[in-house]
Amino acid sequence: MRVAEVMSRNVQLASPDDSPQDVAKRMVSDDIGFMPVGENDRLVGTITDRDIVARAVAQGRDGKCKVRDVMSNDVKFCYDDEEMDHVIQTLGDLQLRRLPVVNREKRLVGVVALADAARKTDPAGAGAGLSEITSPGGRHSQSRH
Repeated sequence: MRVAEVMSRNVQLASPDDSPQDVAKRMVSDDIGFMPVGENDRLVGTITDRDIVARAVAQGRDGKCKVRDVMSNDVKFCYDDEEMDHVIQTLGDLQLRRLPVVNREKRLVGVVALADAARKTDPAGAGAGLSEITSPGGRHSQSRH
């Protein structure tokens, strides 16, 4: 199964100039915890509800703080025509739960989550990916951008 068959297409996009508070409000309103960050038609980062808590709230940043100050700059993504088995392995290897999805022209077309994989593909494969994600430590840390 390909990513395009599993991904969510209704993608909310944050701007690096948005405030974390405004993004958090949108996340609550839309019941999401992850947003790609775009600027000048480019994917420049991602922001999660946890990024907002760990990098803004917990550090006592003021209201002048911007998404660019708390987002993850190391953008990982997958292509819409990739096989889900490969993407599930990538999610596990990178210890991520979600990835922005781009087409071959590198235009954002969706977001794929491990939960999508569990619902729409092989639950055992998604479980294997989740076991990698939930392992302590690893490359994905809130203290790094």
